[in-house]
Amino acid sequence: MYRHSLRKRVAIAFALCVAVLSIAWGFAFFAAVRLSEDRVLTQQLQVAADNYPSITTNLRGYDKVANLPQSLKKWAKTNPELGLYEFDSEELHVAVIAIDNKQLRGFVVFDVAGIEASSSEDWWLLLIISSVVGTLGMVGFGLGIIVMRRAVAPVTQLAKAVGEINPEKLSSEDHKRIDSSRFTDDEVGMLAKTIEQTLERISAFVTRERYFTSSASHELRTPITVITGALELLEQSQLSATDMKTLDRVRRATLDMKTTIEMFLCLARETDEGLYDEQFLVMPLVSNVIDLQRHLLSRKLVEVEIEQLANPRVYGHPQAFSIAVNNLVRNAFEHTLAGQGPITIRIEQQQLLVTNQLVSAAAEQYSPSDASPHGYGLGLGIVQRLCERNGWSFSLLADEKSVVARLSW
Repeated sequence: MYRHSLRKRVAIAFALCVAVLSIAWGFAFFAAVRLSEDRVLTQQLQVAADNYPSITTNLRGYDKVANLPQSLKKWAKTNPELGLYEFDSEELHVAVIAIDNKQLRGFVVFDVAGIEASSSEDWWLLLIISSVVGTLGMVGFGLGIIVMRRAVAPVTQLAKAVGEINPEKLSSEDHKRIDSSRFTDDEVGMLAKTIEQTLERISAFVTRERYFTSSASHELRTPITVITGALELLEQSQLSATDMKTLDRVRRATLDMKTTIEMFLCLARETDEGLYDEQFLVMPLVSNVIDLQRHLLSRKLVEVEIEQLANPRVYGHPQAFSIAVNNLVRNAFEHTLAGQGPITIRIEQQQLLVTNQLVSAAAEQYSPSDASPHGYGLGLGIVQRLCERNGWSFSLLADEKSVVARLSW
């Protein structure tokens, strides 16, 4: 278990990598210096051994320019400044110093012939140093990866646990995948605990939603079924024309209530037992909806034109599609004034268009800026949600002459 916070662990890991690399580089440079020092002494001793018994020194002092080696005389006559000079071609190193109370100049010449490494040896040394540097770099990189992985291991574990959860199919056991007890009381532990509690609340909400929709589906549909049965019995009785009109209004109100209940239950359900993959024909549903809502045009003298350019099949929830079309058609029928028309319902291979014609008076009351899923009819926001659930698209277009509701699949 980790005893420090994530921020401290990352800082410690970084400091550890820097410290280890610094120590490694320090030992490498120290070894290089000692190797160079030993090599110079060894080479100088070898030169002396090769000249035995006449041992000559490689380091000599000169107080006059005339006594310098011939290759240095011309340079010395230019009165060089005090300091150190190197002559690669002659293999000489020269130090210019002040003598005789700084009035004259002396020369200390170091003959490095046979002591300095040859060009081939320099290349080998460069290759060795480059190899050591590369090896240390790779070791440092690998060490950094290992240390950082250990430092952020809790984050990786949490991300893996969250990644195994399917947000589209949450279950009541998904919050147990996090298991926040595995993490210490740091930033990661706090995040894990928060995610676990959030998933637990979501799981509880899903459970309550499923229980509510299953109970509401029965409790709300039962009264509608009873009312429908009573209406059927009343139809068989001897009723006056006025009573029949009243009965017809009750029947339509009951049907609207049934449709509304089914619509909201459809939206409330988290899952619907695979009905979103069902294939169905569009035309029968459209025809049924028009028949159900035609009473809204009984006194308006408005024609309904159906243009069937194709006979498409749609994948999704047939009840949701019927509810969406029912809302569009009912809105079109309700918002059409007497003598204003015709209302056109156009069925194409990939879309359904419901068009209202506007007269000048209606156009003044309705502007294109109102053409939103929530600006034309109470149920268009619901239509938008139904389309989103089924992978369809809905749009509402308006101008000065017409309003077009488009449902695409």
